[in-house]
Amino acid sequence: MNPAFSVIFLTTLMGAAQGLFLTLYATELSGLGALSSAELQAFLSRATLLALLLTGLGLLASFFHLGHPERAWRSAAMWRTSWLSREVIALPLFMLGLTVYGAAHWFDLGSTRLIGAVTVLLCLGLFVATGMIYASIRFLQEWASPLTLVNYMLLGCASGLTLATLLAAGLGMSTLITPYAMAAAVCTALAWITRSASLVRNARLKPKSTLQSAIGIKHPRIVQKAQGFMGGSFNTREFFHGRTAQMLRSVKWAFLLMVFPLPLLGLVLGANTSSTAVLFMAFAIQYVGLLAERWFFFAQANHPQNLYYQTIS
Repeated sequence: MNPAFSVIFLTTLMGAAQGLFLTLYATELSGLGALSSAELQAFLSRATLLALLLTGLGLLASFFHLGHPERAWRSAAMWRTSWLSREVIALPLFMLGLTVYGAAHWFDLGSTRLIGAVTVLLCLGLFVATGMIYASIRFLQEWASPLTLVNYMLLGCASGLTLATLLAAGLGMSTLITPYAMAAAVCTALAWITRSASLVRNARLKPKSTLQSAIGIKHPRIVQKAQGFMGGSFNTREFFHGRTAQMLRSVKWAFLLMVFPLPLLGLVLGANTSSTAVLFMAFAIQYVGLLAERWFFFAQANHPQNLYYQTIS
């Protein structure tokens, strides 16, 4: 598939925001860090505002993928059968939940745990809808796996926890740095395992279609000499990335390094020194790595139609 950077930014920014919110709500429920009521209120309201900002930026990025942004509202019409429509509905509802949750803390309105619980359900629903958009496409074997949904959730939680650790250091919440860093390290390690498992699985996949089945001819030896077009088409632009196998390998090893071991090292060093700069580097490296990971996720999916459109004239 040909990765759309608007969707890459949408899913990575939204995932980090979701992971950050889940961290904040867990902090409120557990009393982690033994913060005073005023400290907790200030921290949660500011951090929730950041989660809302990230989600808003992701939503804004998604509009660049639309041919007619003025018709975006129609994408919610198929909510009974389409996971994309369900995501379109869940995203603004999650943003509304973030807004109410943050405002309840900022203005000390009370009922924050109840509001947070509802927002958690919206957050989890958004994770499921986003992951199932891809996992439900059975003819794209690289995506049609429960690991797709698991990886979306774990990678979002890992980046959100790393961001929460950075915020704790930047806002002077020193008692939260170590527990946040430990949770981020655990979640990053789990995501490393499940993402590696998906890479191993995808490397062993065998195409269910052949060139013969693609064109409906059973001759044992078929060789394509030309694509049949003087130039490209929608099919060749949207369903194949046009990059070399060497570049794909380079992106894969780059994101495996940047999403997992380097942030883990940064979390350990940052937590031990309470260094905002080190934790910022850990989050920045991990996020850039997530951009590469998401690009690879889309590029690795081999659409069956590419069996037919093999050669560009």
